[in-house]
Amino acid sequence: MKNSIKVERARHNMTQQDLAESVGVSRQTINSIEAGKYVPSTVLALKIARRFQIALEEIFQLEEND
Repeated sequence: MKNSIKVERARHNMTQQDLAESVGVSRQTINSIEAGKYVPSTVLALKIARRFQIALEEIFQLEEND
């Protein structure tokens, strides 16, 4: 699964730490999600989408092998 968290953070002028604090996880978790090393839970994915006020599908997209 790919994501555009880094792009959305840049659009909102947020650091990984800012996003992590706003959704209740560690900066390392946000870093792992951005790097594609960790797939967030549904709840966390929804929190991230809500934080950026965009649809879940605009941030997270399935890849062909998913």
